[in-house]
Amino acid sequence: MNNSVRNTARLMGAGLRALLVLTVVCGVLYPLAVTGVAQAAFPGRANGSEVSSHGKVVGSSLIGQRYDKGKDKQGNPVPDLKYFQPRPSAGLGSNRANGVNPRYDLQVSGASNLGATNTDLVKAVKERKQWVAETYGVPASKVPADAVTSSGSGLDPDISPAYARLQADRVAKENHLPADRVRRLVEDHTDGRTLGFMGEPRVNVLELNVALRDLAGGQGG
Repeated sequence: MNNSVRNTARLMGAGLRALLVLTVVCGVLYPLAVTGVAQAAFPGRANGSEVSSHGKVVGSSLIGQRYDKGKDKQGNPVPDLKYFQPRPSAGLGSNRANGVNPRYDLQVSGASNLGATNTDLVKAVKERKQWVAETYGVPASKVPADAVTSSGSGLDPDISPAYARLQADRVAKENHLPADRVRRLVEDHTDGRTLGFMGEPRVNVLELNVALRDLAGGQGG
């Protein structure tokens, strides 16, 4: 009986010591080491790839945002055409604390999971294409695919250079800026394929709109 009690006590003591050691190593030392290396080596990415404007964090370069100016009578968001618009997404809401985009509040993410032949999806794509064509004054055949379809996550922060160029003239008009200056802004913010062969050329919408606001401010817009 005494041996049994002693063995049990010994095992419990060993277990508690192991728990304490593992807690310190895995719960304290390892997180501190990883955090320290991340902050020293790439602090921007470690802190969420934040984008700042005039000393204020306005979002992350990895997460898309909406740019709206309110809602219509049906409660649908009305895009603010002073800004470049992102890909359509049901996962992007509105945020009142954002200086560049005062209506951004991330709520959900994910795709619609609708098939290519789904009638609701086909209708939505046709409506988006018509809106883009009418809003930016281009033929429907010139509307890029990313202007009418959302990404798998619904959080894509980028648009194609074609969609950005399509919006440039209207954005310039809304901000009382020379169209060639805004087109040049798009080109300056166009990133090529990763490592020269991965993915497609892209434009980060948040970074482009931050630069646009700075340009409009410099022009007194």
